[in-house]
Amino acid sequence: MASLKEILTRRPVAATIRLTVPAGGARPAPPVGPALGQYRLNLMAFCKDFNARTQKYKPDTPMAVVITAFKDNTFEFTVRSPSVTWYLKKAAGIESGSGRPGHVTASTITLKHVYEIAKIKQQDPYCQYMPLESICKSVIGTAGSMGIKVQKELD
Repeated sequence: MASLKEILTRRPVAATIRLTVPAGGARPAPPVGPALGQYRLNLMAFCKDFNARTQKYKPDTPMAVVITAFKDNTFEFTVRSPSVTWYLKKAAGIESGSGRPGHVTASTITLKHVYEIAKIKQQDPYCQYMPLESICKSVIGTAGSMGIKVQKELD
């Protein structure tokens, strides 16, 4: 239960905005500008904060951002690591998955790739308390649905 002080200090939420922005590439142009502008949020403050938080990633890495806009024109945001499909495509060296997963294999990756992807995804806030084995199983399932075969070692 929330305490009385927490309830009284809560700020009313105007909107929750979900965007995919390239790492280190937030500019007040579309898609960021129109999405934040309609809630009268400070675009430059968001761009500076986002670019500072994502400078450790390679440029043009697609980052998922969840922005909570409050009615007093302030905001908070959380940055999540890129999607599992993006990591799988990079590891397999392909542009897109198979058109017929289960019938046509687009590429193959090793269990080491799966383990490395799972370690990165475990740092995300929503996967923080999940065991690494469960995240690996999820990554293997995603790879299967993309037509990427997971092997113990590459031949």
